[in-house]
Amino acid sequence: MKAAVIKGAGKTPVYGDFEMPVAKAGDELISVRAAALSNLTKSRASGSHYSSDGVYPAVAGVDGVGVREDGRRVYFAMPEAPFGALAEFCPVNSRRCVEIPDSLNDITAAAIANPGMSAWAALMERAHLVAGETVLVNGATGTAGRIAVQLAKYLGAGKVIATGRNVEELEEVRQLGADVVVPFSLGVLHPSGAEDYEEALKKVFETGIDIVIDYLWGESATTILVAIAKTVDETPVRFVHVGAASREENIYLPGTALRASAILLMGSGIGSVSRLSLMRSIRNVFEAVQPAGLKIATKAVPLSKVEEVWEKATGKPRVVFTIP
Repeated sequence: MKAAVIKGAGKTPVYGDFEMPVAKAGDELISVRAAALSNLTKSRASGSHYSSDGVYPAVAGVDGVGVREDGRRVYFAMPEAPFGALAEFCPVNSRRCVEIPDSLNDITAAAIANPGMSAWAALMERAHLVAGETVLVNGATGTAGRIAVQLAKYLGAGKVIATGRNVEELEEVRQLGADVVVPFSLGVLHPSGAEDYEEALKKVFETGIDIVIDYLWGESATTILVAIAKTVDETPVRFVHVGAASREENIYLPGTALRASAILLMGSGIGSVSRLSLMRSIRNVFEAVQPAGLKIATKAVPLSKVEEVWEKATGKPRVVFTIP
């Protein structure tokens, strides 16, 4: 069969032939139609993600949309190495399949599943959002951040605060439902950036903050935690770390920030959320797409072009490989 084949850690997948899979007991052989190029797919393919299998050669892709042998259309996730979603066929455990509503097309389902899952799991499985609460999405201009803003509003958040570096894109996020936007500029080129960001956050937090959904980590996350510690007394604030798009895996966190506040620091992802809960989150997102009016920008690309777009894709719009 044709597939996007990874020949070694850090290698770009190449379009070529791979052994035809045979479904073992408990698995289904999915005829794949579409699979999105997500950060998770990239990092697992490179071997850098904590959940990477480290098996090569292998087929790239952690999830996709396809058809079961009985003709039902499903979303599927987390096939076992060496097989992956970026192929004509993929074996996957039947418990990791979710039926797709007729109202949702293949491209949208493939594109929204991963960012939707991360947002829903963080908001509901980890933070346990209650209607009327205030939610801050750190890194709201990314694909997952935009979905998180929309889902937070749909799930009843009283106020949604969106943060990010790009002022123009933050205004786009405002149109998606953010009530408040807070831009920031950090790093060596902006020596007063952290202080300015902290002051802006403290003003926003004066009216309350209940949940932080963090897609960036790094200096921006540290600044938020410090601002909470300096502004919010006794009221628990659930800080949910989802991703490290800043590429800063470690942060400096003063102990006083935890001692002086009721911050509840947690993560959300594979390992901290059960696979069953993650699949349930995807099912809930699929059902919410139409009533919530969820929007995600997509770009369909034939799988044969995988080498051309793998490194160039930025995530906006989200590349979805079509198969065949």
